[in-house]
Order: sequence, then structure tokens, then C-alpha cells
Amino acid sequence: MSLAEQIPEDLKAAMKAGEKGRLSVLRMLRAALENERIAKREDLTDDDAVQVVLREVKRRREAAQQYRDSGAEDRALAEEAEAEILSAYLPAALPEDELEGAIDEVIAETGAKTMKDMGRVMKDVMARYRGRVDGKVVQQKVREKLG
Repeated sequence: MSLAEQIPEDLKAAMKAGEKGRLSVLRMLRAALENERIAKREDLTDDDAVQVVLREVKRRREAAQQYRDSGAEDRALAEEAEAEILSAYLPAALPEDELEGAIDEVIAETGAKTMKDMGRVMKDVMARYRGRVDGKVVQQKVREKLG
């Protein structure tokens, strides 16, 4: 079952279970997916849907940080709870040892030696493991290896 098909099913289940918070997040996600479909003028692939989910998770985490910075801890916790619900629709994260191996492999393939090559390495790693790795973690590991 594709991600775009799974969301409505989970939406129905949340309605039946009376999970108001989850229901709200799933409605928002469904709307975001529909908006993306309209913008692309074609049906979304699973990769497109994962990108939408990633974007929404990132928005929630950034909002939580802004709330926390302004002293609104309760709203920050609510945003983080939404991000957790959305994260369930992302592919499993790449384990750290596999990520390091993937970075080493890309560095070998591209012949990267200095920090000037960091962009090329980042681009390749992020493209290969889209949705399974955090850009900040990849950036940190690439800096360690090239720096």
C-alpha cells in the first residue's frame, strides 16, 4: 500500500478511535499531499509523498524550537508531538554504521579530499538515502571525514 493510500486509511482509524490530535495531524498531511499533487499536476509517487512528510516534520520541529525560544513550552511540546506522528510515515532511518559506510563509499566514488568537495558528497548521500537520513547528521559526519 502506498503512502498516499495509507493516509486515508489511518485517518478513518483515528476517527473511529476518537484520537483528536492524530486526526488533526492526518487531515493536515492529507491536505499537504493534495496541494502537492495539484501543484505537480500529476499523482504523487511514494518519493514525492515522503518529501511532503519530511517538509512537514521539519516545519513542526522548527516551530517547536521557536516556541521553546519564546518560552511557550506547552506549544513546543504540541509541535513535537505532531512531528512524531508524522515521522511514523517516513522510511526507517539509516543506522549510523551504515551511514558512515555510505559516506565513505561516496567519498571514494567522487574522489573527495577536502572541504571544497563537501557539497558534492552531501548531494550524493542525500540523493541516495532521501528520507532515511538527517541532513544535519550527514553534514556533521562528512565534515569529520573531510576536515
